[in-house]
Formats: sequence, structure tokens, C-alpha cells
Amino acid sequence: MEAIVLQSNDWAFILANWEQFALGTAVTILLTITSLVVGFVAGFPAGAIEVYAPGWLRKPVSAAGVILRGTPIVVLIVLFFFALPIPQLGTFIIIDAKVDAFIVATIALGLRSAAYQAQVFRGAIQSIDEGQMEAARSVGLSKFQAIRHVIFPQAIRRSVPGFQNEFTIVLKDTSIAFAIGLAELLTRAEQLYLQPGHDTAVVEVIVTISVIYFVLTFATNRALDRLEQRYAVPEGSG
Repeated sequence: MEAIVLQSNDWAFILANWEQFALGTAVTILLTITSLVVGFVAGFPAGAIEVYAPGWLRKPVSAAGVILRGTPIVVLIVLFFFALPIPQLGTFIIIDAKVDAFIVATIALGLRSAAYQAQVFRGAIQSIDEGQMEAARSVGLSKFQAIRHVIFPQAIRRSVPGFQNEFTIVLKDTSIAFAIGLAELLTRAEQLYLQPGHDTAVVEVIVTISVIYFVLTFATNRALDRLEQRYAVPEGSG
């Protein structure tokens, strides 16, 4: 009977601290979005460079990608946190998270994501028939214009399945920001069950954040599935 009472009290503790889970979820979502944006901004050009650029430019970009993909994300986050000259800028008022830690986590996760997104986009670009580039050049477009107006739209649409996987990876990797004290979901969860007298709520806290991660992943993947179905490149057009 005592065990049942304790469990009930632990779940009551979870409900009483719903705001902490909400704030942690908000930081996690925002960090995922900013990291994916950085990854996209750097990743698509890198993917295009690996396909179209001359060797002197392609090789260092490819090497940088190999290094980023081969380095554990926790190492990148901790290294950037202590190596980058980012001043302490206080905290975000609404989500109560350190700005400097958030910036570092975004840079680390973003660059790591860029290395993987580059490969997604490289594969998508290479799946497009070379004749389309030749046709675009034959009507007077420069290589850059052909990539922008002909290759880019199709590559984006073909990269959605790979991007789904990358989203899931980045979302889960945001928890590594725990290492530099960013108040995302996992950090706030630990702060809750480490409170005096609430160490029995560890399982309940972990189950709660696991459900939150699952809901975020499932909902976004279903949305990307619909996006892919709506904007898929018709068969035979590549």
C-alpha cells in the first residue's frame, strides 16, 4: 500500500511541475529548429559543392564533413563551449535558458547536422538526370542559376525522406546540451528528481520526457510524410 501511495505522490509531483516540462520542451523544440536551419544553410551548399565544384574546393568540404560526422556530438558541444569566445549574455526571458549555452549548442548541432544534410542533398542532387543541367545551360542559364532554379527545387523535394531521419537525430541529440547546462528537457528533468525528497520520482520523470520526445518525433514525421506525398517529384521526371 505504501508503494502505491508513493507512486501516486510521484505522479502528483509530475503534474505539479508541468511548467518545467513545458519550458524544457520549448527549449528542445527551439534548439532543434535553429540547429536544423543552420544545418540546411550550410548543408545544401556543401552537398552541391561535393557534386559540382572543382577538386580544390570539393576535397576540403568533404574532409570537413567526414571530421564532423566522425566526432561525437558531446565532444563538439563541450569543445565549442570552452573554445568559442561567446560572452555570457544572460537568459531568455520566456524560456529561462542561458543564451550563450543555447548559441553554442546550436552551432555544434547545426554543423554536425550540416555534415549529414550535405550527404542527403548530395544524393538527392545526383539522383536528378544530368540532362536537366545540360538543358538548363543550353537555354542560357549559368551553372549557379541552373542549380538554383532547376536542381534545387527537385533536390529539396527528393531529400524529404532523408531529412526525416535527420530531424529525429537532431531532436534526440539536443539532450546532449545537458553537458553544458542548457535548460532543455533532460536538464530540467534531472533538476526535478534531484530535489530533496523526490528521488523516488526518477522513473516517472524519465517516462514523462520519453513520451514528450516520442510525441514530438511522431507528429513531425507524420507531417513530413504528408509533405513528401504532396510535393513528391513525379516518377519519370528525373
